[in-house]
Amino acid sequence: MSRSRFDRVRDAVRGAREVTDHPVLTQVARVGLVAYGAMHLLIGWLAVRLAWGDRDVDADQTGALRTIADGPGGSALLWTIGIGLLALALWQAGEVLRWFAGLFDPAHRTRALIVFARCLAKATVYAVLGATALVFAVGGDYEADERLREVTDDTLGIPWGGVLVGAVAAGVVAVGLYSLARGCTGGFMKDIDLPAAPDRWEPLIETLGRIGYVAKGVAFGLVGVLLWRAATSADVSTATGLHGALAAIGGVTAGPWLLTVVAAGFAAFGVYALARARYPDRDPST
Repeated sequence: MSRSRFDRVRDAVRGAREVTDHPVLTQVARVGLVAYGAMHLLIGWLAVRLAWGDRDVDADQTGALRTIADGPGGSALLWTIGIGLLALALWQAGEVLRWFAGLFDPAHRTRALIVFARCLAKATVYAVLGATALVFAVGGDYEADERLREVTDDTLGIPWGGVLVGAVAAGVVAVGLYSLARGCTGGFMKDIDLPAAPDRWEPLIETLGRIGYVAKGVAFGLVGVLLWRAATSADVSTATGLHGALAAIGGVTAGPWLLTVVAAGFAAFGVYALARARYPDRDPST
């Protein structure tokens, strides 16, 4: 890349960073973080209801959004949640711009690519949740587990479809293990600007985050395992999202108590996310 071309790219990156670092976007992104935390609190509540016999609830992200839609001021809240989460996705994606120069430095290129992948993965999750919230805001509906089974069934019907579904399942298991590792190591603490928080709150925030990440790791790891079973058995009934995984936990011996523990973990993560909204940071690598 010529020097002048590099300068043009660098100027474009600097301009994009000014957008993603704008105080207005930061404040709207904090609304998204609040919404993200509130959704996990709702998932925890729905999971408790599922654990103790309420089979009419969907204990997942779409179930949480449907609960909001059915409540007072649901449409306005969903618009706020959707816009906030989309802003959060843009704010999170903007973190890759801080590491752009690392792509041209052999000593930092691998690290930069890892940061890119992590930040873009987070941004994708926020964007999908934000778009789903807007679908509910305009009166639409979406059933995550049902749609996953349909996509899995269609994929298994094409050549090498089982391999593709298996690869996706392995990726989901990897995400679950990553979440579990973050909970065990406390690496997530770098996602929150704790120096700005009172010292007395740090142990509580860390404990809630650890519990939350471990619970999410267990749940999403199980999603991947069930999807793997669908790939190897061609039985799409085992392909399920978060609700199905939580229902599977509730269906084993002592299931209601185990699912209640996992539900408490999701609620703990929700409180941690609210703390992160109060003291936000984008990525541990910053």
